[in-house]
Amino acid sequence: MIERKIVIIGSGPAAFTAAIYASRAHLSPLLFEGFLSGPVGGQLMTTTDVENFPGFPDGITGPALMEACRKQALRFGTKILTEDVKACDLSSYPLIVRSGRTQVKAQTLIIATGASAKRLDVPGTRDGEFWQKGVTACAVCDGAMPIFRDKELYVVGGGDTAVEEAIFLTKYASKVYIVHRRDKLRASKIMVHHAMKHPKIEIIWDHVIKKVEGEEVVGSVTLENVKTKKESTRRASGLFFAIGHQPNTHFLNEQVETDPSGYILVKPGTTRTNIAGVFAAGDVQDKVYRQAVSAAGSGCMAALDAERWLTEKGFDA
Repeated sequence: MIERKIVIIGSGPAAFTAAIYASRAHLSPLLFEGFLSGPVGGQLMTTTDVENFPGFPDGITGPALMEACRKQALRFGTKILTEDVKACDLSSYPLIVRSGRTQVKAQTLIIATGASAKRLDVPGTRDGEFWQKGVTACAVCDGAMPIFRDKELYVVGGGDTAVEEAIFLTKYASKVYIVHRRDKLRASKIMVHHAMKHPKIEIIWDHVIKKVEGEEVVGSVTLENVKTKKESTRRASGLFFAIGHQPNTHFLNEQVETDPSGYILVKPGTTRTNIAGVFAAGDVQDKVYRQAVSAAGSGCMAALDAERWLTEKGFDA
């Protein structure tokens, strides 16, 4: 069985940043980047232009950014396994991490597995169709892209996230439509007030998205009235799913404390979880910001927290 001072699970900005810091501290981290559990590199692998990550004034593609992060982690000595973690045993010490082929005893564990944006299975929005060609699940990430500027955009959802994304998009769009399957938003009263009063926002009640069409990018959406079943096709240049995210924590089998939505809880101001030696970074514990730069920052914090924990416990780092 392999033994490591630090094991990192994940392959996004948080995971690779943690690996860079841990490897530069000569802690010889082992990183499980996944294989079939999702795109290696996290959500950025499905993002085209990243224009808000510091240091890239002309922007960079999501895959290029993640490949650069991976190479940097490797440069300093991170051992990377392209395997999915199947289970962890956090009930005793050292911690046990298992993939299909590898079993590791870990003195510390950094969980940076991210969260997956929830998407509806609508024709035209799937991978290989118009996903990332006008269909996305992050307005803050993608809303400023040229294809969305001064265009009519559609946001699917009825909670605070949907309203927040719609308001953000009004900075760039000519008009933003919130499509909600009910006749009342689930968002908080103040957010509903903001949406109802905003001159660029219109709420389409009792409707669902039936399909998205276009040529090279999104050109139209077809809506269905859930009560009358009547369909209508409208011009559109973008569709934003805003129906929430699902933290990728299934392999932990509820051993780490989470909030009701499944996000890992950490001690305020740190990345420490309720289990000694276990840390969480990135979107798996962040349901507020969910940005590449904030994930990278928390990855740095996790590596430093893990290093300090090892020192506190008397391990020779």
